[in-house]
Amino acid sequence: MDLSIVIPAFNEELKIRDDVTAVSVFLEEHKISGEVIVVDDGSADETYDAARSTEVPPAVKLTVIRLETNRGKGFAVRTGVLKSSGDIVLYADSGTCIPYRDALPSIERIRRGHLDAAMASRKIKGTVIRRRRPVKRRVLAWLFHLAAIVIARLPGRVTDSQCGFKIYRGDAARELFAGLETPGFLFELEIILKAFKRGYAVEEFPVTWTCDLDTRLRPGSQAVPVLKELFAVRNIIKRMREEER
Repeated sequence: MDLSIVIPAFNEELKIRDDVTAVSVFLEEHKISGEVIVVDDGSADETYDAARSTEVPPAVKLTVIRLETNRGKGFAVRTGVLKSSGDIVLYADSGTCIPYRDALPSIERIRRGHLDAAMASRKIKGTVIRRRRPVKRRVLAWLFHLAAIVIARLPGRVTDSQCGFKIYRGDAARELFAGLETPGFLFELEIILKAFKRGYAVEEFPVTWTCDLDTRLRPGSQAVPVLKELFAVRNIIKRMREEER
């Protein structure tokens, strides 16, 4: 199988059908053999049933996994990635903020062996922002980026670690996510740092991005937990370095 697309979902019954349909259209239009894996992270609404009932073409494999309790975005993505079988794995947030066609150049680079992982960035040349985040979210994102550099030693060349649209060589994705320890929103930071630590070829790519105002992320109320998780990620990477000595 060429491509596995993993979508974590928490209380997304109003969006998830459109997400699955967007993946199906993308795979069909570009004649890509693929699957979509939706992981319902303990939703209290009808996300699971909505995803399962979405019609997909015969060539597209749809798998919907239901977690009985809310385990966190990182845990949900890990579950989907480990279920995947694609030569390439793409993870995308629900809401289709980025059109899947934007992934094509990076998918081709991974296929040719030039790249192990590619990260969408809302901050690099070539990116087009259709609808910006509210000012408060932009300020908090900037503060988080600085904290990630200072606390977790995120390389400065990474401009947008938290953008929910990333592509991996399939075996690299399954190897990285098998050892994931961060269950919450900062799982991406852990994965990026581990990818760099392993010497993987990683680069960012420009996209067309539209802010989804209906987000499950509440930056203000989650500031303290996020800060704790940031220090936890730092300790995970520090422990890795010590174990390799």
